[in-house]
Amino acid sequence: TGTRGATALQAARGALGSPYAWGAAGPNSFDCSGLTQWAYRQAGVSLPRTSQAQAAAGTPVPLSAAQPGDLVVYRSDASHIGLYAGGGQVIHAPYPGAAVRLEPVGMMPLHSVVRP
Repeated sequence: TGTRGATALQAARGALGSPYAWGAAGPNSFDCSGLTQWAYRQAGVSLPRTSQAQAAAGTPVPLSAAQPGDLVVYRSDASHIGLYAGGGQVIHAPYPGAAVRLEPVGMMPLHSVVRP
């Protein structure tokens, strides 16, 4: 799992600065779950399309045990998702008008951490 997560994270790092576009799943623009789905596809892992479905697509781990590449799911309705980048940061596609970027893992209420 560590290797797949590292490969997905490397792909997501390559997408830093790409524009957010609702419903987009790469390679040139992304929404939040499109970014995570695309990044994991580069590692040979097939994830479902929505953040809610991705939240159920792996093994839950505590944030304290998060490894680079783990999926970090946000909000009580699991409506946002990013990739744990290590060092207390996530890579995510935030919202329309914003680029894929690194932000602190605690940027919004945490739902869960999942290891695909």
